[in-house]
Amino acid sequence: MPVAEEAAITAELLGNKVLRIYDAGVAGIHRLVDKLPEIRKCRVVVVIAGMEGALASVVGGLVDKPVIAVPTSVGYGANFGGISALLAMLTSCSTGVTVVNIDNGFGAGFSASMINKME
Repeated sequence: MPVAEEAAITAELLGNKVLRIYDAGVAGIHRLVDKLPEIRKCRVVVVIAGMEGALASVVGGLVDKPVIAVPTSVGYGANFGGISALLAMLTSCSTGVTVVNIDNGFGAGFSASMINKME
């Protein structure tokens, strides 16, 4: 959650309206599907995910907006400090997914702001 908040606060400080959706991951896909109408109204989506990092690919396949994926160092098992999520996001087959570095909420929020301000 701290990485997500860093992204959200960065985007807000840069003048963007931010919609926060927490705990809507692959393990509880119904929670993500329930929020799709709201997500699809956004111009850009920032996806924060640890563990295996699959959430970015799932969201990328469900929306027609740019997705900024942020792998986190949080996880268990073979997370390797976020390396497993990073590699999964980098090899996503979903189009429109861009990846920033591990725990880089600032970079994601800044990039989302730049996308939002494009004409």
